[in-house]
Amino acid sequence: SRTFHILDAAKNPSRLLKAHVGLLKQSPRQYFGTLKKAWHTRAPGAKAALYQMIYFAEAGMLAQHMQARGITHLHNHIATASCTVAMLASALSDIPFSFTLHGPDIFFEPHRWRLDEKIASARFVACISHFCRAQAMNFSAPAQWNKLHIVHCGIEPKRYSPQPRERGEHLLFVGRLAGVKGVPVLLEALKSLAPTHPDLKLTLIGDGPERSALETRATQMGLSDVTHFVGYKSQTEVAEMLGQTDVFVLPSFAEGVPVVLMEAMAAAVPVITTHVAGIPELIDDGVHGILTHPGDSRSLAQAIETVLADTDLAKVMGKEGRAKVNASFNIETEAAWLAQLLSAYKENKPKLPVRDVT
Repeated sequence: SRTFHILDAAKNPSRLLKAHVGLLKQSPRQYFGTLKKAWHTRAPGAKAALYQMIYFAEAGMLAQHMQARGITHLHNHIATASCTVAMLASALSDIPFSFTLHGPDIFFEPHRWRLDEKIASARFVACISHFCRAQAMNFSAPAQWNKLHIVHCGIEPKRYSPQPRERGEHLLFVGRLAGVKGVPVLLEALKSLAPTHPDLKLTLIGDGPERSALETRATQMGLSDVTHFVGYKSQTEVAEMLGQTDVFVLPSFAEGVPVVLMEAMAAAVPVITTHVAGIPELIDDGVHGILTHPGDSRSLAQAIETVLADTDLAKVMGKEGRAKVNASFNIETEAAWLAQLLSAYKENKPKLPVRDVT
């Protein structure tokens, strides 16, 4: 009941007009200055210009709502469209904003989404990893770097308690079935392992644009009895499936710091993934799991073989992985740190708490 739905509110013409007229009367200079900012930060093309004006319209609704509620700070997640709305709403209302930067998509098109302008306009930026922070530094001026802070994504480890189970050869993948996740590489690895592992099974949780093609590919490769595409599952169902899993595999080409890896680690499941972006900040190779080269089905198959063949190693990796998530990716700890940043940045020259982030 306390949630304000900007899109629904903006669809009401009279409500939208009232919000913008009120902001215009409040400060014509500020209103037109923000409109100018919206225009100057648009992406190239007529369609992008239209969308930018829609974002400006939505920003007016949000600015009016925040002023009416006495809101003193706005925090946004994801640095694309919603962050554009947040930046413009902040400019219209003089209410400071901050945002959490995830990646990797934003780093593919930083200029389209004017990441530089968003960083410059924000009071601070929460980066989910050192890799993410480095990318933000790459697309912003050195004068802005002090406002870039590490705030991990996190989970509730207690929701993923390790379950006693007999060791088998059950692999699990959870993710969107899209090109960036590297599932064809996993299928190639399975094809090489299947002849010597008759009990091998892979469950793929998730949906996406590549699902049909991947199912066809698996059948053509003779893996229809090995692979099971089960579609979308709830968080509770994923947690239950982790309790029945021997190895979690995520062969991505690009990532931020995947929450699903944290969930698997919290369930004490050994993980195999790729050495990309912020993943090495979550997983020490050989300690919490195994990191492979992206796109390399041979090294992926070798890693799976290693974990399946060594029960003791799998148990140690599972135990160490759960400890790592508890220590560094616990949502309560990360939320508390974000709260400290929000409190500290109430002042223009905040005295920031010191945090040792690994």
